[in-house]
Amino acid sequence: MKKVLSIAACCLAGFTAQVQAQNNYSLYVSEGTSGGLDAAQVIEKYTGLAEVMGKALGKKVTVVVAREFSQLEEGMKAGKMDFVIARPSDYPARGVRDYKYQLVSTSKPDGQCLLIVPNASPLKSIADVKGKRIALPEKISYMSKFCSAELTHNGFNLATEKIQYAKEQGAVLFYLDNLLADVGGIASYSGVAKNLEKTGHRVIHTSQPQPYQPLIAHPKITAAQIQALKKELGLLDETEAGKPTLKQIGIKEFDTGNNEQRLRDLLKWLG
Repeated sequence: MKKVLSIAACCLAGFTAQVQAQNNYSLYVSEGTSGGLDAAQVIEKYTGLAEVMGKALGKKVTVVVAREFSQLEEGMKAGKMDFVIARPSDYPARGVRDYKYQLVSTSKPDGQCLLIVPNASPLKSIADVKGKRIALPEKISYMSKFCSAELTHNGFNLATEKIQYAKEQGAVLFYLDNLLADVGGIASYSGVAKNLEKTGHRVIHTSQPQPYQPLIAHPKITAAQIQALKKELGLLDETEAGKPTLKQIGIKEFDTGNNEQRLRDLLKWLG
């Protein structure tokens, strides 16, 4: 009898999990290689956004952390992710281009590569950087690709430049401060960028702006649902209740305009 009850309980638990999965949406989050937060902190950071999305969709939205880029890519390819929001914008861009995901919004301000030097450096512009020692975040990172693209579009031959790769954006400062590099590349939205005045560094070049932290939706999400989401997200910066959600994520507002072509063009620009 106990065995029968145990089997019944197991089946009921499995059925309940299936029902819950059908009634929930997943929001996969990736902050790239420079986030610096553990999974619990990321979930807490995006819970407010998930609640706003759930209100618009009429279903609970559950935050899931995508730690590995391969997980993000394969999840979109297999159509396992209902929603994705990612700071490495090239992943959502491929989600739209290659896996038929739909763009809901991007985040403001746009993302940019900043070329920085110590305050005492004689370098004043990107033209002064040629032939100098350049420190970028690790080669696999989005911002390293971003800064490399900006250099290329400004006439640099990366094969002959003296480029070094640091473990993370904070380590770029270490290279500069210890005279291991002359100039460094960082993300405009990074913690490093927000503290340059305190750390004694200055910006000598700001790259072309590109879409930042896109939010994309699975092809099954209807046009009506997308519009409901856009409406709710677009109002956040206008209400006292919505502003804390934006602050928690670290953005000024959601841009729900027609940015799909900009997102597709980003991939071409990155090369």
